[in-house]
Amino acid sequence: MKKAAMPFILLAGVGMLASCEKERSNVTGWEYNNPDNGGFEVVPYEEQETGPGLVFIEGGTFTMGRAEQDVTYDWNNVPRRVTVSSFYMDETEVRNLDYLEYLYWTSRIYGPDYPEVYKLALPDTLVWREKLAYNEPYVTYYLRHPSYRDYPVVGVNWQQATNFASWRSDRVNEYILIREGILDWAPDQFGDQAFNTDHYLAGDKASTPYVGNVLDEPISLNPTGPEFRRVRMEDGILLPKYRLPTEAEWEFAAYGLIGNTIVERITDRRLYPWNGHAVRNPDEEYIGQMLANYKRSNGDQMGAAGALNDAADITAPVYSYWPNDYGLYNMAGNVSEWVMDVYRPLSLTDNDDFRPFRGNVFETQLKDTTDPIDQPLLVEDSVRFDSDGNVVSMPGMMRSRQVSLTYKEDKLDRRRNYKYSDYINYGDGDGTSSLYYTDPTAVPANKLMYEYGQFSLINDKARVYKGGSWKDRAYWMVPGTRRFLDQTQSTAFIGFRCAMDRVGSPRGLGGR
Repeated sequence: MKKAAMPFILLAGVGMLASCEKERSNVTGWEYNNPDNGGFEVVPYEEQETGPGLVFIEGGTFTMGRAEQDVTYDWNNVPRRVTVSSFYMDETEVRNLDYLEYLYWTSRIYGPDYPEVYKLALPDTLVWREKLAYNEPYVTYYLRHPSYRDYPVVGVNWQQATNFASWRSDRVNEYILIREGILDWAPDQFGDQAFNTDHYLAGDKASTPYVGNVLDEPISLNPTGPEFRRVRMEDGILLPKYRLPTEAEWEFAAYGLIGNTIVERITDRRLYPWNGHAVRNPDEEYIGQMLANYKRSNGDQMGAAGALNDAADITAPVYSYWPNDYGLYNMAGNVSEWVMDVYRPLSLTDNDDFRPFRGNVFETQLKDTTDPIDQPLLVEDSVRFDSDGNVVSMPGMMRSRQVSLTYKEDKLDRRRNYKYSDYINYGDGDGTSSLYYTDPTAVPANKLMYEYGQFSLINDKARVYKGGSWKDRAYWMVPGTRRFLDQTQSTAFIGFRCAMDRVGSPRGLGGR
């Protein structure tokens, strides 16, 4: 019996050895993760983790633009079919509590040495003031009083919202490294020693290392390198950056047409983020209740006492009313929201039909050209401001510059898809189509299509904001409507929410 069983035992052993064999390259046959052959690493990976506060928005095609009458006669949202890739978006608007957390961190980290960073992050609470209205309580209490902690933050301009998203990216990735046991808590960080994702990923190329407490970095399989290494992009642990959504993404997410899609057919186009042409709930259980926070008519902000129609005189808590089919709250009313795009009246006819966006300024990270051998990436050691006095770079961030024909390493003379860095005003016209070009022979980045402050309020700093607010009529709750405001200005009715790129499959593991 023992002799007869031997072949089966040997076969089982061979099977076990085969199952333990490491994964091999399809192109070379070499084993992955083997230091004996050089140690090229391939880590286990399933799909992108959903970041805090985000919900998954499965992308697709839709008709972007006007769905309501063009009552303003701006002709700035001509309908056009486009495709939006899958992405992630905040379930709600960013709250006062969220922004206070940002202000606290900014004050703690930068306050002692760079107090201007904290000051420039402060929302403008004076946006509540009106010449002939008593709004002083909101000036004093709206941002900081706990009664308003779950209300959307306002008084934040486009640049401040963008800086918040950058800060959030670093805090989320820092926490992921702490959660995975790679880094320890480092509450004593300050100034240029604070964790920055780009700085961390730069590794040994960075001129100033992260000062946080390292607990257990991954073992390096490179036989000629150090024993340990930092987490890399290839490990799939760190998340893409938080950012503002593009106009196309925001509009697509607001409609939530996934709820009206059967196979490839959208059965009902929507006027609002819900079905029907009314703004009250038709469900028998909630019949007559408002579906969003908006201004019903002159002098009617919330209805009559005892039967408040939307129960909000100004903004409402971010989880008020019913979410759309993506699970997003207040995509119609409450506050209008900043998006990434620079405004142009004919953006919808000019932009690409795949992931449309206007506002590209291509950059590259700066290297220390004084050392031609190593050339480490440069890190900010001070605060940098733009021409409007806004913070654009803080200590500890990787320095960058716009790509240019001046730098041979950018190889723009060999590129077919772009030749310059700044394409905000791309396609604005040419020397024969505009009366106000200052130099028809200049490169596109230096041409002027709009004489700002004289004949137009549009320039390269005019940013789009979308959706209705507590101060608007129902017309502006249609996701296809669009307005603009200078990126340095803020109001009491504009807030924001963040988005994040989806990498890999547009469906994820749950898809077919």
